[in-house]
Amino acid sequence: MNTSLHKRQRRKKYAIIATPVLLFLACFYGLTDGSVQISLPEMWRAMTGNGESIHEKILFDVRLPRVLIGIFVGGCLAASGALLQGVMKNPLADPGIIGVSAGGGLAAVITMIILPQLTYLLPFTAFLGALITSTVIYFLAWDRGTSPVKIILAGVAVNALLGAITSGVMLIYSDRVQAVLPWLAGDLSGKGWHHFEFMSPYAAAGILLCFLAIKPANLLLLGDDTAQLLGQRVEMQRFLMIVLASFLAGIGVSVAGLVGFVGLVIPHIARIIIGDDYRFLLPLSIFWGASLVVFADTAARSWFDPTELPVGILLASLGAPFFLFLLRKRRIA
Repeated sequence: MNTSLHKRQRRKKYAIIATPVLLFLACFYGLTDGSVQISLPEMWRAMTGNGESIHEKILFDVRLPRVLIGIFVGGCLAASGALLQGVMKNPLADPGIIGVSAGGGLAAVITMIILPQLTYLLPFTAFLGALITSTVIYFLAWDRGTSPVKIILAGVAVNALLGAITSGVMLIYSDRVQAVLPWLAGDLSGKGWHHFEFMSPYAAAGILLCFLAIKPANLLLLGDDTAQLLGQRVEMQRFLMIVLASFLAGIGVSVAGLVGFVGLVIPHIARIIIGDDYRFLLPLSIFWGASLVVFADTAARSWFDPTELPVGILLASLGAPFFLFLLRKRRIA
């Protein structure tokens, strides 16, 4: 028992030390790699204003905002998945699977296709769609209280319905759908500073609010009855955390589109390495999700040059086999 605990503590220490290094390396890769390679000396000269103007333009106008957006998108989606999996006590609880992302996606599609004049409200409409969806799922599963299993089942059904409605909207407005297709695949290409300014206040607020959810999330892991005995208002806390997870998913969806598997896989990896304690699980999930999206986005635009692959396609191609591997090894219960 002491040996197992010692191993867990050692893994936790190594994970905490490696996390900022991992994010730094992902950001460095994102800034230097691409169709135009920028070496470390060239990047330094560009940052100090002594480099070539083309390198400065690529670095500051193209790659830096895209890396920062990737950090926020990955962090928001990973935090959303970690909260949902803990609150619902289900390893399949992910904003993409239970319908939260689909709700935000439908609202975003309606905004972009039917109401393009309201595109500046995209983060709000995506959040509103995710929030309405999660609220509907919550009350569909309500029967003198909710159970995680009922929430998952209701979410899967709502996800299928929203997917059908989204397809219907795209068919009706087929002449306008071309601009939405990369967004549906999950894409960061063409994202710049105005997109970053667009989402950063919402994303920063959502991530900061996550830290207020650490204590109730840990108490809910003890079970509803135990949490109630400890003075917790279980249903209220569960609902508020679902709202927070919806907010985070909506922010990620509003800019990057339907990026999948980040909220599903990253919390599982963190849980395997460091355990269920949300004091460590939630911050590390945020950092690891940010690192994964930045790395995957850079790989998607550089590995297949001159074609730029949407990051959502690459994440699904890598995430699905890895998740099946974890399942095969029985690391997911």
